Amino acid sequence: MKSVKRVMAAVAFVLCLGIVETEVKASQLSKGSVGQEVEYVQSVLKKLGYFHLDPTGYYGPITTEAVKQFQKDFNIEMVGVVGPETTNMLYNVTMMAHIVNGEARGESYKGQVAVAAVILNRVESNEFPNTISNVVFQKNAFTAVNDGQYKLEPDTSAYQAVKDAFLGWDPTYGSLYYYNPDLVTDHWIFTRQVTNEIGNHHFAY
Repeated sequence: MKSVKRVMAAVAFVLCLGIVETEVKASQLSKGSVGQEVEYVQSVLKKLGYFHLDPTGYYGPITTEAVKQFQKDFNIEMVGVVGPETTNMLYNVTMMAHIVNGEARGESYKGQVAVAAVILNRVESNEFPNTISNVVFQKNAFTAVNDGQYKLEPDTSAYQAVKDAFLGWDPTYGSLYYYNPDLVTDHWIFTRQVTNEIGNHHFAY
Protein backbone atom coordinates (compact mmCIF):
# COMPACT_ATOMS: atom_id res chain seq x y z
CA MET A 1 0.00 0.00 0.00
CA LYS A 2 1.27 3.45 -0.85
CA SER A 3 2.26 5.76 1.93
CA VAL A 4 -0.03 8.69 2.59
CA LYS A 5 2.73 11.08 1.61
CA ARG A 6 3.05 9.50 -1.83
CA VAL A 7 -0.71 9.46 -2.23
CA MET A 8 -1.08 13.15 -1.39
CA ALA A 9 1.76 14.00 -3.74
CA ALA A 10 0.04 11.95 -6.43
CA VAL A 11 -3.24 13.74 -5.78
CA ALA A 12 -1.57 17.12 -6.21
CA PHE A 13 0.13 15.89 -9.38
CA VAL A 14 -3.12 14.50 -10.76
CA LEU A 15 -5.03 17.69 -10.01
CA CYS A 16 -2.33 19.82 -11.57
CA LEU A 17 -2.10 17.87 -14.82
CA GLY A 18 -5.75 16.94 -15.13
CA ILE A 19 -5.11 13.20 -15.27
CA VAL A 20 -8.10 10.93 -14.62
CA GLU A 21 -7.85 9.12 -11.30
CA THR A 22 -10.81 7.03 -10.15
CA GLU A 23 -9.57 5.92 -6.75
CA VAL A 24 -6.94 7.07 -4.29
CA LYS A 25 -5.70 4.53 -1.79
CA ALA A 26 -4.06 5.62 1.44
CA SER A 27 -3.03 4.24 4.77
CA GLN A 28 -4.68 5.86 7.76
CA LEU A 29 -4.06 9.27 9.25
CA SER A 30 -5.19 9.53 12.85
CA LYS A 31 -4.54 11.26 16.16
CA GLY A 32 -0.80 11.67 16.61
CA SER A 33 0.05 11.66 12.89
CA VAL A 34 2.32 14.46 11.72
CA GLY A 35 3.62 15.81 8.43
CA GLN A 36 2.71 17.39 5.14
CA GLU A 37 -0.13 14.95 4.49
CA VAL A 38 -1.84 16.10 7.70
CA GLU A 39 -1.30 19.72 6.72
CA TYR A 40 -2.89 19.01 3.33
CA VAL A 41 -5.98 17.49 4.95
CA GLN A 42 -6.25 20.41 7.36
CA SER A 43 -5.99 22.93 4.53
CA VAL A 44 -8.89 21.32 2.66
CA LEU A 45 -10.96 21.02 5.82
CA LYS A 46 -10.31 24.70 6.55
CA LYS A 47 -11.61 25.75 3.13
CA LEU A 48 -14.69 23.64 3.78
CA GLY A 49 -15.26 25.33 7.14
CA TYR A 50 -14.44 22.40 9.41
CA PHE A 51 -10.94 23.35 10.60
CA HIS A 52 -10.70 26.84 12.09
CA LEU A 53 -6.96 27.20 12.65
CA ASP A 54 -4.02 27.57 10.34
CA PRO A 55 -2.79 24.11 9.23
CA THR A 56 -0.25 22.77 11.70
CA GLY A 57 0.67 19.38 10.31
CA TYR A 58 -0.23 17.77 13.66
CA TYR A 59 -3.29 15.50 13.87
CA GLY A 60 -4.73 16.28 17.29
CA PRO A 61 -8.23 16.42 18.82
CA ILE A 62 -9.23 19.50 16.78
CA THR A 63 -8.35 17.75 13.53
CA THR A 64 -10.16 14.61 14.68
CA GLU A 65 -13.37 16.56 15.28
CA ALA A 66 -13.02 18.39 11.98
CA VAL A 67 -12.64 15.07 10.16
CA LYS A 68 -15.70 13.68 11.96
CA GLN A 69 -17.83 16.64 10.85
CA PHE A 70 -16.59 16.24 7.29
CA GLN A 71 -17.41 12.55 7.40
CA LYS A 72 -20.88 13.26 8.77
CA ASP A 73 -21.74 15.73 6.02
CA PHE A 74 -20.32 13.55 3.25
CA ASN A 75 -21.95 10.30 4.40
CA ILE A 76 -18.80 8.59 5.64
CA GLU A 77 -18.61 6.68 8.93
CA MET A 78 -17.69 9.18 11.65
CA VAL A 79 -14.51 7.60 12.93
CA GLY A 80 -12.29 10.69 12.93
CA VAL A 81 -9.64 8.84 10.97
CA VAL A 82 -8.60 9.65 7.40
CA GLY A 83 -8.60 6.32 5.60
CA PRO A 84 -9.08 5.52 1.90
CA GLU A 85 -12.78 6.48 1.77
CA THR A 86 -12.22 9.88 3.36
CA THR A 87 -9.12 10.48 1.23
CA ASN A 88 -11.11 9.72 -1.92
CA MET A 89 -13.86 12.11 -0.88
CA LEU A 90 -11.35 14.87 -0.14
CA TYR A 91 -9.91 14.25 -3.60
CA ASN A 92 -13.37 14.42 -5.22
CA VAL A 93 -14.26 17.62 -3.37
CA THR A 94 -10.98 19.23 -4.42
CA MET A 95 -11.48 18.13 -8.01
CA MET A 96 -14.98 19.63 -8.08
CA ALA A 97 -13.70 22.85 -6.51
CA HIS A 98 -11.23 23.18 -9.38
CA ILE A 99 -14.11 22.89 -11.85
CA VAL A 100 -16.29 25.36 -9.95
CA ASN A 101 -13.44 27.83 -9.81
CA GLY A 102 -12.60 27.41 -13.48
CA GLU A 103 -16.19 27.47 -14.76
CA ALA A 104 -17.93 29.90 -12.39
CA ARG A 105 -15.24 32.18 -11.01
CA GLY A 106 -16.83 35.64 -10.91
CA GLU A 107 -20.36 34.23 -10.77
CA SER A 108 -22.55 34.58 -7.69
CA TYR A 109 -22.20 32.01 -4.92
CA LYS A 110 -25.50 30.48 -6.04
CA GLY A 111 -24.07 30.17 -9.53
CA GLN A 112 -21.05 28.34 -8.15
CA VAL A 113 -23.22 25.91 -6.21
CA ALA A 114 -25.20 25.33 -9.39
CA VAL A 115 -22.11 24.23 -11.32
CA ALA A 116 -21.20 21.81 -8.53
CA ALA A 117 -24.75 20.48 -8.53
CA VAL A 118 -24.57 19.75 -12.25
CA ILE A 119 -21.53 17.55 -11.66
CA LEU A 120 -23.39 15.56 -9.01
CA ASN A 121 -26.49 15.35 -11.20
CA ARG A 122 -24.40 13.88 -13.99
CA VAL A 123 -22.95 11.26 -11.67
CA GLU A 124 -26.51 10.19 -10.80
CA SER A 125 -27.67 10.19 -14.44
CA ASN A 126 -27.38 7.13 -16.67
CA GLU A 127 -26.45 9.50 -19.50
CA PHE A 128 -23.03 10.22 -17.97
CA PRO A 129 -20.22 8.35 -16.20
CA ASN A 130 -20.99 7.29 -12.64
CA THR A 131 -17.94 8.70 -10.85
CA ILE A 132 -16.98 12.31 -10.19
CA SER A 133 -13.56 11.96 -11.79
CA ASN A 134 -14.95 10.42 -14.96
CA VAL A 135 -17.63 13.11 -15.20
CA VAL A 136 -15.09 15.87 -14.70
CA PHE A 137 -12.64 14.50 -17.23
CA GLN A 138 -15.14 13.27 -19.82
CA LYS A 139 -13.93 14.52 -23.17
CA ASN A 140 -14.99 18.12 -23.83
CA ALA A 141 -17.34 18.12 -20.84
CA PHE A 142 -15.91 21.21 -19.15
CA THR A 143 -14.21 24.19 -20.76
CA ALA A 144 -12.02 24.68 -17.70
CA VAL A 145 -10.34 21.32 -18.29
CA ASN A 146 -9.74 22.09 -21.96
CA ASP A 147 -8.39 25.62 -21.55
CA GLY A 148 -6.30 25.04 -18.45
CA GLN A 149 -8.35 27.03 -15.93
CA TYR A 150 -8.80 23.78 -14.02
CA LYS A 151 -5.21 24.18 -12.85
CA LEU A 152 -5.94 27.43 -11.02
CA GLU A 153 -6.09 27.19 -7.22
CA PRO A 154 -9.72 27.29 -6.01
CA ASP A 155 -10.66 29.75 -3.30
CA THR A 156 -12.73 29.02 -0.22
CA SER A 157 -15.94 29.96 -2.01
CA ALA A 158 -15.47 27.18 -4.56
CA TYR A 159 -14.97 24.60 -1.82
CA GLN A 160 -17.99 25.86 0.11
CA ALA A 161 -20.10 25.65 -3.04
CA VAL A 162 -19.13 22.01 -3.51
CA LYS A 163 -20.00 21.32 0.13
CA ASP A 164 -23.44 22.91 -0.22
CA ALA A 165 -24.12 20.89 -3.37
CA PHE A 166 -23.23 17.69 -1.53
CA LEU A 167 -25.53 18.75 1.30
CA GLY A 168 -28.41 18.88 -1.17
CA TRP A 169 -28.69 22.44 -2.49
CA ASP A 170 -29.44 22.26 -6.20
CA PRO A 171 -30.35 25.65 -7.71
CA THR A 172 -30.55 23.95 -11.12
CA TYR A 173 -33.46 21.66 -10.23
CA GLY A 174 -31.68 18.57 -11.51
CA SER A 175 -30.04 20.06 -14.60
CA LEU A 176 -27.38 18.16 -16.49
CA TYR A 177 -26.09 21.04 -18.62
CA TYR A 178 -25.23 24.71 -18.37
CA TYR A 179 -24.01 27.25 -20.88
CA ASN A 180 -23.45 30.92 -21.50
CA PRO A 181 -25.88 31.79 -24.33
CA ASP A 182 -23.60 34.60 -25.52
CA LEU A 183 -20.66 32.25 -25.99
CA VAL A 184 -22.30 29.10 -27.36
CA THR A 185 -20.66 27.61 -30.45
CA ASP A 186 -22.71 24.40 -30.59
CA HIS A 187 -26.35 25.37 -30.99
CA TRP A 188 -27.49 21.86 -30.05
CA ILE A 189 -27.58 23.02 -26.45
CA PHE A 190 -30.52 25.30 -27.26
CA THR A 191 -32.67 22.18 -27.72
CA ARG A 192 -32.43 21.41 -24.00
CA GLN A 193 -35.14 22.57 -21.59
CA VAL A 194 -33.92 25.47 -19.48
CA THR A 195 -34.66 25.11 -15.75
CA ASN A 196 -33.02 28.24 -14.40
CA GLU A 197 -30.90 31.25 -15.31
CA ILE A 198 -28.21 32.21 -12.82
CA GLY A 199 -25.79 34.97 -13.71
CA ASN A 200 -24.29 34.31 -17.13
CA HIS A 201 -25.33 30.67 -17.21
CA HIS A 202 -28.48 28.92 -18.37
CA PHE A 203 -29.07 25.53 -16.74
CA ALA A 204 -30.95 22.84 -18.61
CA TYR A 205 -31.99 19.18 -18.69
